[in-house]
Amino acid sequence: MNVIVVGVGFMGSGLVKRLARQGFDVTAVDRDQAALDGLGSDFEGARICGVGFERSVLEEAGIVRASALVSCMGSDEANIVVAHIARSMFRVPRVIARLHDLSKAETYRRLDIQTISPNAWGISRICELLTYQQLDGVFEIGSGEVRLVRADVPPLLAGATVREITSIGEVQIVSVSHGNETFIPTQGTILSDGDIVYAAVASSASRKFKQMLGIGE
Repeated sequence: MNVIVVGVGFMGSGLVKRLARQGFDVTAVDRDQAALDGLGSDFEGARICGVGFERSVLEEAGIVRASALVSCMGSDEANIVVAHIARSMFRVPRVIARLHDLSKAETYRRLDIQTISPNAWGISRICELLTYQQLDGVFEIGSGEVRLVRADVPPLLAGATVREITSIGEVQIVSVSHGNETFIPTQGTILSDGDIVYAAVASSASRKFKQMLGIGE
């Protein structure tokens, strides 16, 4: 998989190094040669010095054969220009842009560009760390608005149904582990003490889910 990362600041440099370690063909693009040099001698990907939204620079980076492009420069405006060029002009299959200002999210959505917001993720993650005291986070979806969490069924819920710990649009039980068996439950599945449930939970509903499980604050 060929990935172009435009902007190798703190986030971009960490991203290109990780992708390269995972075996991706990575090309790092930045207008600052010092930033590219800062990737170190152990970075095996390509480095292109130039302005990321210039067509000639993107072509030099191999955008015509790129499977994905990530734009994570310091400017939302620059990121959206790069992402739009990659999506509309070069038809890159997967385009992701870093977003600082959440009010601009709708602009990206209209252009069919996926965004990642460290600010939104950080806020959601802090809230989750404060509220998921007795739940284990398994996986984050999107920018942290939804998390897959693991929770043990407490004795007080033995005999209850999945329906009782489900809230439409907020909490959805994805699977239940009972003994050595894991399965997708129905709303009528009866829970037992010691079962493990995996739930997709909106960050705004974390407190509600804890209350459903009888977990104290």
